[in-house]
Amino acid sequence: MKRFAVSEPYALAPIPTTGPRVIAIANQKGGVGKTTTAINLATALAATEKKILIIDLDPQGNASTGLGLTAAARAQSTYQVLMGDLPAREAMRSSGIGNLWVIPAGVDLAGAELELVAEMGREFRLRMALEGQLDGLDYVLIDCPPALGLLTLNALVAAHAVMVPLQCEFFALEGISHLVKTIERVRRLFNHDLDIQGIVLTMFDRRNNLSDMVAADVRGYFGSKVYNTVIPRNVRISEAPSHGKPVLLYDLKCAGSQAYLHLAGEMIKRERGWAA
Repeated sequence: MKRFAVSEPYALAPIPTTGPRVIAIANQKGGVGKTTTAINLATALAATEKKILIIDLDPQGNASTGLGLTAAARAQSTYQVLMGDLPAREAMRSSGIGNLWVIPAGVDLAGAELELVAEMGREFRLRMALEGQLDGLDYVLIDCPPALGLLTLNALVAAHAVMVPLQCEFFALEGISHLVKTIERVRRLFNHDLDIQGIVLTMFDRRNNLSDMVAADVRGYFGSKVYNTVIPRNVRISEAPSHGKPVLLYDLKCAGSQAYLHLAGEMIKRERGWAA
């Protein structure tokens, strides 16, 4: 990742400690379950009466699709929010699920990275856009694109912590090392309080010894940062987005839905420890 210029006065401004907890869901690898985790974790948290906002920061807009938002509903999106053309509150759309809102992504978000490159304070555009716009929410989950570019950097600068979905495959630890270095650099230059909230093992296949080996390696390296809950490979999880629904609404009793419910419970317990 190239060195971004640090712009004042934003570079040393502390991230707000009041309001909702902002958690970026990030991993530069694609296909590891970031969007699936964002949608289903948010749905599970909303079921506990928490007020949740998903910010779709991926130009592919998969989180928006997975929540059933139409193209018309995405006319006002994260692009306008990042560019300062629309208050974040006005971009929020109902997901159709109680207690869960989304700021959708449209195709125009793909150009935001290029347009922001020459802007002053480009690393802080999302943080500034969210200031004073999140009253009444408990959690904000940012679904990041599969890259360590300017969009992901904006999410890390705006977030209190990072949740990392990690696929149980051979190169998992090698890939996450780049993300950890980026998090450390963002903490040093832009967001001193940024931390890894937790690592979620995804696509876990109990029939495959490799999944157990990867899980053991990740737990050995990151210790208590790794969630006890693992997300299994599950056909229902794969089918749900094509119906514009989280898997918890598509098939509540399937193994994938139950795993995300357990993950939400474990996250709430972990967040209580953070608050204390």
